[in-house]
Amino acid sequence: MAKRDYYEVLGVEKTATDDELKKAYRKLARQYHPDVNPGNAEAEEKFKEINEAYETLSDSGKREQYDRFGHDGPGGFGGAGGFGGFGGGDFGGMNDIFDMFFGGGFGGGQQQRGPRKGADLRYDLTIDFEEAVFGTEKTVTLPKWESCDTCKGTGAKPGTSATTCSRCNGSGQVYTVQKTPFGQMQTAKVCPECGGTGQVIKDPCTECNGKGKKRINKKLEIKVPAGVDTGSRLRMSGEGDPGEQGGPNGDLYIYINVRPHAIFVRDEDDIYMEQEINIAQAALGADVLVETLEGKVTLTIPAGVQTGAKFRMKGKGVKNIKGYGKGDQYVTIRVVTPKSLTAEQRDLLEKLNATFKAVEPKKDDNSRSSDGKKKEEKSENKKSFFGKMKDAVDDFFDEE
Repeated sequence: MAKRDYYEVLGVEKTATDDELKKAYRKLARQYHPDVNPGNAEAEEKFKEINEAYETLSDSGKREQYDRFGHDGPGGFGGAGGFGGFGGGDFGGMNDIFDMFFGGGFGGGQQQRGPRKGADLRYDLTIDFEEAVFGTEKTVTLPKWESCDTCKGTGAKPGTSATTCSRCNGSGQVYTVQKTPFGQMQTAKVCPECGGTGQVIKDPCTECNGKGKKRINKKLEIKVPAGVDTGSRLRMSGEGDPGEQGGPNGDLYIYINVRPHAIFVRDEDDIYMEQEINIAQAALGADVLVETLEGKVTLTIPAGVQTGAKFRMKGKGVKNIKGYGKGDQYVTIRVVTPKSLTAEQRDLLEKLNATFKAVEPKKDDNSRSSDGKKKEEKSENKKSFFGKMKDAVDDFFDEE
């Protein structure tokens, strides 16, 4: 019977990466492994087919040959009990499968012993906008494990020490033999007596109950540099949980969250804000005081400015956290129409309004009157609203 295409066997495209091949192989191997399907001859054949396909496609040289010539390539593919001959010393990925089912694979899965680094910790820190811009120092309380001072982390009562585990003879592992479709397999598991440490504490420390560490609430001073933003991450080396078997402490990672500001909006190192001005300032132009991160600064607004106009204040943004200068501040103008007026203001605006000609609606060239005749649109040079407003205000003050 003709062999199926190896890519079809694994359910992947011909462009699949090595990681995609491995992921597909492991998924199918779990599903059809003989230990999961005892006595199922069809599953066993499927398992062999999967391994043969992966053994070929996981080897770059064999895959290239297979892509060019198919199953009839030089030397052919497959064989050696259906596992591709366990070529290249990788056993066709079989170590991954035996790790899943037997906890050790062909190499026995040696339990890691000796010094091990402690766990890393995370702390979420929320700060104000200005604190993120200029930097700050915060004192926080962090719940964590700390090495026991009484027993110096050994877990044994002072004056005593741990002894070698009699069950595993200090190896930290116990071995069992299992029968599989491939013969007897020796596998290793963590020793239940000593938990894989290879040592047993007969007289535990009374301070930490033999754990070698205890739970505390530790106060820490966190220095937040200028220029951080939401999502920034700081690392404090050695402030994580204590290591095991004399290993180093883990690290503490501080994740920054910045509260929003009432005026400013930040985009990387730049600052954005809106500045309100009245209609007279918009028409005549003005020098207005604008808030910045370092205090108020005078910004010159030209006459006739419109709502939405944007001005850049160079170097008034945030200091770059890596030291690459400072960002800018962008000011967007918003012209505000007053909702209430004094009698004097109303009188002035009425006088001003009287100087303006009525604004005629724009008419299309093809518009026609009620009698069907085409209307003629008069064209004349007109000053802008703000131009007329400026002239009227100037005249008013000249009269005074």
